[in-house]
Amino acid sequence: MKHVNKLTLNSPLLPSAFRHISDPPKQLYYRGNLAEFSSTPRLAVIGSRKVTPYGRAVTQKLVQEIASKGVIIVSGLALGVDSIAHQAALDAGGTTVAVLACGVERIYPASHTQLGELILEKGGAIISEYPEGTEPLPHQFIARNRIIAGLSDAVLITEAAEKSGSLHTANFALDQGRTVLAIPGNITSDMSVGTNNLIKAGAIPVTSVDDVIAALGLTAT
Repeated sequence: MKHVNKLTLNSPLLPSAFRHISDPPKQLYYRGNLAEFSSTPRLAVIGSRKVTPYGRAVTQKLVQEIASKGVIIVSGLALGVDSIAHQAALDAGGTTVAVLACGVERIYPASHTQLGELILEKGGAIISEYPEGTEPLPHQFIARNRIIAGLSDAVLITEAAEKSGSLHTANFALDQGRTVLAIPGNITSDMSVGTNNLIKAGAIPVTSVDDVIAALGLTAT
């Protein structure tokens, strides 16, 4: 039987800023380790499920570099950019946390069960606002995105089409006062319209890991 822990908003395991997000959950459920979570820099990395080779490459490169510097990578364990980001963090020997839109006793999607278990094995965590037994209903994925943004110091979108669901997370991040970063993409690619539009709207363009380090207020090494 999988052991599921509960957190209230006042838990020291959560970043203090998380308490002030809009519509904060009354409690969170998690498996794994959150012992160093609130005291460690945290970056959400999200993007398209239908990732291109470019999106895959830039996500892997930047996440490996930032995770190797001790930054915790937060994402949603979805297909595409999310799972690439989680795996890249693990490949760099870093820590990553997955936020689900269902109960944490199961891994969703099921195809990422092995990845989810590896996240736990390597010292990370799986977290959700939904109690055990909750099915992953469509509206819960958008709601989940405010949790991803709220748990992070900044949000990086590596690749997104014009109407990508990851743009919801960017909007939540802006509402919560978090820094939003985006990787510029080929102007002929439909899969970069969303990120390019974010940059035009004021998101910080990222062309190297130093841009992320600066946005997190860390010192480059």
